[in-house]
Amino acid sequence: MHLDDCSALIGYEVNTPLRGQKAPLGGTPEKPLNERIPKSDATGEAKKGTRRAPDLPESVGKNLGDKDSDVSSGNPNQKKRRRRRRRNNAPNSEGHAEQQVARNKQQHNQKPGKQRNERGGSPGREQHANRKTQSHAKPYQNQQLYAALDLGTNNCRLLVARPTKHGQFHVVDAFSRIVRLGEGLAASGALSDHAMERAIGALKICASKLARHKIKKYRLIATEACRQASNGEAFLKRVKLETGLDLEMINRETEARLAVSGCASLVERDTKSVILFDIGGGSSEIAAIHFDQRRTARLANHIKSWTSLPVGVVTLSERFGGKDVTPEIFENMVQTVDTMLQETAPEAMLAFDPGLEDFHLLGTSGTVTTLAGLHLKLPKYDRRQVDGLWLADEDVDKMLDKLLSWDLKARSENPCIGPDRSDLVLAGCAIMQSIRKRWPSTRMRVADRGLREGLLNDMMARDGVWRRKRRSRNRKRKDQNNSNQPNSNVRSGEQNE
Repeated sequence: MHLDDCSALIGYEVNTPLRGQKAPLGGTPEKPLNERIPKSDATGEAKKGTRRAPDLPESVGKNLGDKDSDVSSGNPNQKKRRRRRRRNNAPNSEGHAEQQVARNKQQHNQKPGKQRNERGGSPGREQHANRKTQSHAKPYQNQQLYAALDLGTNNCRLLVARPTKHGQFHVVDAFSRIVRLGEGLAASGALSDHAMERAIGALKICASKLARHKIKKYRLIATEACRQASNGEAFLKRVKLETGLDLEMINRETEARLAVSGCASLVERDTKSVILFDIGGGSSEIAAIHFDQRRTARLANHIKSWTSLPVGVVTLSERFGGKDVTPEIFENMVQTVDTMLQETAPEAMLAFDPGLEDFHLLGTSGTVTTLAGLHLKLPKYDRRQVDGLWLADEDVDKMLDKLLSWDLKARSENPCIGPDRSDLVLAGCAIMQSIRKRWPSTRMRVADRGLREGLLNDMMARDGVWRRKRRSRNRKRKDQNNSNQPNSNVRSGEQNE
């Protein structure tokens, strides 16, 4: 039965404070503090667990007398007079209660074995709160974290992740912003002031994110824009001075290998040959991969040839104008890339003939992810649906025709393109089309990943985080098998200890 229901049956209002709530000083309006006398047994001592009534002055007892202290008198007028005299002669209830509370607190602090901390609470309570906070902490807070930053010609990207099962990791924090560091680089040969300011603003955000986590190992790289610019080295020194980030300028071969390493999990076991391309803002890396009988887990070990074209979506769109692109202009873009590919690619790359059996293209760039979003008709770009998607050759042709039929406004209004990429997407499609002409394939796989993932994979693999986890799982499986053997000396109860 509820407490309020009990009070209705008894005939008076229950005014008991809730747990954790102090009783009002001076007692409730219905019953003064000096009338809350605990029940006592036959010896006159208060029962254990009852509240001790405050001591009244001697004057109160003298005024009441023995006859007035007899509460069993049956005269109702006498009872009223006694209660009136008690109220008038009793001391200030509120002040008396405050003195009692202070006296109880002083006695509590003087108890042996009770040490109070600076905040007034017991040490055990604070330790319990810390244990509770640690139990509800996120699992990656106590694990190894790795970070990778890629400052490209068009984007500034950051990933913070922790290793999970073999060859995979869980992203803890991420950042991506279009900075267009290479804007105007092809014409002037140097990084502009506005471009450097945009990049430094994004790098400051990355620095704050890195300081937020306990990073075991990280790698920060800069690519084509800093390689080509005459003031690239000076810019990286300025970045270190203003943000504290020490960026490493990598060469094109390292960039190509990192792109391959980042997409390793998207290459299936039955695949024999892959042409992987990464269309960037200032350069485009292409790698020819072929698997022989001695296949290893590191995809970069199977690169037969590679090349880096000195052209990307920013430089190509600035050269031909990316806003108003007609089919004729688009075809001129494709022919320009064909010429660069013929002149810069090595002979082994140009002679690479993967055949049509167990071969496909693998594209990792904003260009191919945009085509995938258009193919899926996404109302908003979703990486989970795009990464790893297969596109047939005819589907890619349909998306190209659709993009060429749109003007700049239509491209800007598409949620998978947006205004930041509306003048760059067709330049990227021209580079992709040149690669498709050189190595035709019936299908292409889309990868929403790149250099950052390659950096994380390399750092985790070198530290052997996945190898240690695999050894621990094998050891645990071996122990379980030994425990199931009838002649094993290990008792079943010891496995869970």
